[in-house]
Amino acid sequence: MLASVSDRAWVQAMLDVEAALARAESRLGIIPAAAADGIATHCRVDEFDIAQLGRAAVRSATPVIPLVNALRAAVPKDAAPYVHHGATSQDILDTAMMLIARRGLGLVLADLEQAAAAAATLAERHRATLMAARTLLQQALPTTFGLKAAGWLIAIVEARAELLRVAQTRLAVQFGGAAGTMAALSGRGLDVMRELSVELTLAEPTLPWHTARARLVEVAAALGVAAGVAGKVALDVALMAQTEVGEVFERSVVGRAGSSALPQKHNPVDAIEILAGVRGINAQIAVLQAAMVQEQERAAGAWQAEWPAFAETLRLAGGAVFRMASLLAGLQVDPERMRRNLDLSGGRIMAEHVVILLGEHVDRVMARALVDAAVSTATATGRPFKDVLSEDSAITAHLKPDELAAALEPAGYLGVTGPLIDRALAAYRAQRGAG
Repeated sequence: MLASVSDRAWVQAMLDVEAALARAESRLGIIPAAAADGIATHCRVDEFDIAQLGRAAVRSATPVIPLVNALRAAVPKDAAPYVHHGATSQDILDTAMMLIARRGLGLVLADLEQAAAAAATLAERHRATLMAARTLLQQALPTTFGLKAAGWLIAIVEARAELLRVAQTRLAVQFGGAAGTMAALSGRGLDVMRELSVELTLAEPTLPWHTARARLVEVAAALGVAAGVAGKVALDVALMAQTEVGEVFERSVVGRAGSSALPQKHNPVDAIEILAGVRGINAQIAVLQAAMVQEQERAAGAWQAEWPAFAETLRLAGGAVFRMASLLAGLQVDPERMRRNLDLSGGRIMAEHVVILLGEHVDRVMARALVDAAVSTATATGRPFKDVLSEDSAITAHLKPDELAAALEPAGYLGVTGPLIDRALAAYRAQRGAG
């Protein structure tokens, strides 16, 4: 991803647009074919001094002007007048940004597919691996690690679907000329827009979008969702990998995840890097959202603010999703530790199930009160929940020992965990089959 959003990549993308514009106008008979060929031949980034273009861009608040000047100087003399014909700087840079986006989104989509495949494997493999579900960071009810992985999976599937939609429908050429009227092309502006769209395989917008920036923010928002999903997975893993929890850990790689001071540590570095990236991308999306408020037909500053923010959004989202795919593919799971943690409450995690079964015999409010009292006693004394329940005649009058044992078995109170996992896997397979 870093190469895809580098200065070199941006300059080449702008040159790709200039070459495509020349070819489109040549096909329409607006400029000579020889001029178009001469222009396209020199639209190679290696012919230009990127650092010098950057320094020159300061004088005009856009890199397009020095690039166009350099391109005119590089092409044959008779082709020079046709460079950038009928376009404005924003046409070139915005369209280049769409090309950058397309390349970057392709990388992110591929990594999301890898992450989804890894999550699907975990969901299937651990559909019956018992663990504690935690709400507000406290043990709540039994669940399975398979369902947790299925939750990650469906979030990845949905993020990928949205990113794919944006990639397929919201990347469009920018072409409007100096003020969005295409006046310099003497009535041929719409033809040029159409041919430029065909040349670059980008959508043809209804109107130029010089100061209508929704499509740019949509791309960034979809990337933000993908990164946010990666952040959710990373946070779960970081919490589950704590020494006191120890239910999962990232795979061990020599020279990675260690501490500069503590030999015994194995830090969740993939998760850490993802979480850092998510915090960074949130700030960049805020910049792009704020930049939507633009003056009249050309923004004074907001447009310029978009370029680094958009590149950074792609870079950070790409990094977060790549790390998520790596993390899930190498995630090590400890089912025995999950079971031990599930038993830490001495059975109190099954209190709701006891209330439900007892409520079939007595008033539900009374059942809740009896179980609340038993929970309080077990918590205060540290005694097993089963022993406290067994000593309460108001409970044992209605629940026999075998019924009480069944009520306290986590595997018997998993709801529709299995069907939920199946639904997530089906959704994943359907998206994969759709391409």
